[in-house]
Amino acid sequence: MSTPHVVVVMGVAGTGKTTIGPLLAARLGVPYAEGDDFHPQANIAKMSAGIPLDDDDRWPWLDAIGTWAHERAGLGGVVSCSALKRSYRDRLRAEAPGVVFVHLSGDRALIEDRMAHRQGHFMPTALLDSQFATLQPLQADEAGVAVDVAGSPEEITERVVEALSGIPESAA
Repeated sequence: MSTPHVVVVMGVAGTGKTTIGPLLAARLGVPYAEGDDFHPQANIAKMSAGIPLDDDDRWPWLDAIGTWAHERAGLGGVVSCSALKRSYRDRLRAEAPGVVFVHLSGDRALIEDRMAHRQGHFMPTALLDSQFATLQPLQADEAGVAVDVAGSPEEITERVVEALSGIPESAA
């Protein structure tokens, strides 16, 4: 299965963007890009210190992801990016108008538990509250789907593939 869509796997920290993204890309036969790799070092240092990023921190990061997505237009790809606010998704769409969002969503307790068991990630669980406070779910006029993160990575990926199959190419 392949798709010309460039898919942005979004959601708060701990929803599995870095796990589901590569599984989805492999399933779709397209490249995967890790959104965290687009962060400038200053952003990583700030988050590692438990300081939430502000919008000025995020714009260059979002622009870099948007550039990658634009370069993949018509070819397909999957990139992870929290994309918590509508304005962030609008910024990505300004660079890559055809992106489709997959919002990984779920119960806060489940997400916090998964975060607590992660190894070597710079995002502390203390920032989860700020992530949920910032989150603006996808709106009806945004190309995308919301998928629950309960279950195994394989089960979640299957739900994503099924949900994406309902998005026509012209909607992206």
